[in-house]
Order: sequence, then structure tokens, then C-alpha cells
Amino acid sequence: MTIRLPDFKGGLRAYEPRQEPLALNPGAPFTSRTVYSAAHVVADPYADTTPDSPAAVDWDATLAFRRHLWSHGLGVAEAMDTAQRGMGLDWAGAAELIRRSAAEAKSFGGLIACGVGTDQLTGPASLDEVRAAYEEQLALVEESGARAILMASRALAAAASGPEDYLEVYGHLLRQASEPVVLHWLGPMFDPALEGYWGSSDLDAATDTFLGVIAAHSDKVDGIKVSLLEAQREIDIRRRLPQGVRCYTGDDFNYPELIAGDEKGFSHALLGIFDPLGPLAAEAVRVLDTGNVPGFRELLDPTVELSRHLFQAPTRFYKTGVVFLAWLAGHQSHFTMVGGLQSARSLPHFARAYELADGLGLFPDPKLAEERMKNLLSLYGVAQ
Repeated sequence: MTIRLPDFKGGLRAYEPRQEPLALNPGAPFTSRTVYSAAHVVADPYADTTPDSPAAVDWDATLAFRRHLWSHGLGVAEAMDTAQRGMGLDWAGAAELIRRSAAEAKSFGGLIACGVGTDQLTGPASLDEVRAAYEEQLALVEESGARAILMASRALAAAASGPEDYLEVYGHLLRQASEPVVLHWLGPMFDPALEGYWGSSDLDAATDTFLGVIAAHSDKVDGIKVSLLEAQREIDIRRRLPQGVRCYTGDDFNYPELIAGDEKGFSHALLGIFDPLGPLAAEAVRVLDTGNVPGFRELLDPTVELSRHLFQAPTRFYKTGVVFLAWLAGHQSHFTMVGGLQSARSLPHFARAYELADGLGLFPDPKLAEERMKNLLSLYGVAQ
């Protein structure tokens, strides 16, 4: 039994789908690492929307996916980049997502942290307006009972004149935060509008400013999430953190080695790739909990090829692959995304994502995944 998949040269090739999935069942809570999956949102496919209109979310399917992640022991990083903040999901939609997910986490007993940004600002803004926007979102997340993740702000990147503005804005927010927060440094490969964040395009200078904010307010920083796709830079930053401040890797290219760590420390995780990898990632972390680093790497290293494929440039469109795999895996009934983002990747890209995910055994029902892949192929005119 084979399926004909398009290649990257304009032709078709035969692929023999896997017949059995990996046996990945919920297990004990993690003991050695704190691990969050940045979860996607499920669009309402019946809504009469356009890419410019407010997002229509299927709340039942969206919350069901979060329960799936929690059931495997993963925390949910809510209303983050993976949930299409700034790429289809506006602040009103994100606020509703935070309220609903935080309430669901409380009911389920799941770990949750939520993104705090400034995306209610839709045009040029002053530093005072940026600060007020952050404050509004921080208040909502704290009221929900979730941990706050202070996300990088496009508005702050545009308004700041130098490092001192970042020090002032973040210092103000950290002083008023009621609980320690996670600071998120998202690189321009994920969002080009964040070029020069922390006041400089020189990453060494930006790193110094970033660490300066943390050092001045370490009692209010639970940890940092670094999404620069540079493993050595993350390691260097990790080693310079104050005692008690965690590093949550956001490096979807190098996560196995960063989570495994070295003799000087390790990273926890807050990753978009752990949306499609959730059960497999959870199994790997439980192996790591036993001290079996080679076993952890044996499980997780083979997933890097899929992650690098999904996160290839333009990296910001990785969400399309994440939702595509959720559809193939049966977590949602359709392949529709808010903002029409399902169109952001090519058919050969989808075909390779399917092949890699199937080879890893990620699909609970390989036959369903095959049938759905064939349906997509037929829409593009590929006969089987």
C-alpha cells in the first residue's frame, strides 16, 4: 500500500505509510524539567470570515486539544505565537482564549502560562501607551490565575529609542507583577517586526540589556524563553542567569541537546514543536527523569528533522504545519486556520511533513492520516 506524494522537483514519488503508531500513553508527572507546549487554536470552519476579519475559533476543539496536552503531563503556553497572536488572532480573541483556557486548566488540574503582549495597539504608539497595553494584558492574565509570559512587543520595538527604554518599560512591569513571570525573547525570524529588540541588532549588546533587566528584578522572573535558534547563545545566556531563574528553551532546531543539558546546567522547555510532538516529547522527558540521557536523546533526536522542516524559512509560517499535523492526527475535523493561514505552505511542504510525522509514528490512527492526506492531494489535483 503506497501513496503518491509530490516532491520538491515537480514530480511524484511513492511512499509506504506506517501501519502502527507509537504506543504513547499518559504517565507520571515530570520531575526533572518543566515543559510547556505552545498550543495552536482551532478555527471555526463554518464561520463566514476573511483574513482581515476577527478570528472565529472553535472553542470546543481548541480546549479539547489543551486537555490532550495536559493529559500527557505537558503544560500549556497559551495565547503565544503558535496560537497566531498577531497573525490572525487579535487581542479580543486572545483575551477570550486566555479566560477559557485558564478556567479549563483550573478544572482539569493542568499547568498553564499565558502570553502578555501589546497587540491591542494597531498603529504607532508612545512608550506610555505601550506600557498601558502591557498592563491591561498582565492584569487579565493575573486575574485568570495563570502565570504571565511577557512577550516581545512590536509596538515597543517601534517606539523604543534604545536599551534604556526597554529597561524602563520592563522594569515598570516587573515591579507591579504580583507573581514571577517568564520573559520571552522572540527573534526576528519568527517576527520581522522584532528586529533590534532590546535596543540593538547586535545580539551581544541585546543580550546584555536582556540580562540587565533580569538581574535588576530576579525576584520577579520565574524564567526566560529564548527563541533565537542559536543553541550556543542560549547556553551562554543560561549560564549567566541569576540563581533560581530558569531557562525555557524556545529553540525548535536544537531542543534535545538544550533540554538534556551539560555539566553546567540545562534548559526547561516552552516549544511550539511540542504541539505536534506532545505525547512523544512527554515520553522522552519521563525517560530523562530517570537520568537516562541517551534514552531521552534516542527518542527525541529523530524528531528534529520534522521540526526543522516545519520551522524552515519563513519561520513565522510554522503554525501552518502544526495545524496540518493536528488535522492529520485527528485532533480536529478540518484543515482551516484563522486568517486563512492554511495557504502559507506548499503542497510539497505538506507532503514532506506528513511523511516525517508518519515515520515517527505520531499519528494515533495512521489510516485516518493517510486518508486525509489523500483528500488534500486530490484537492490539488494529485490522483492516486
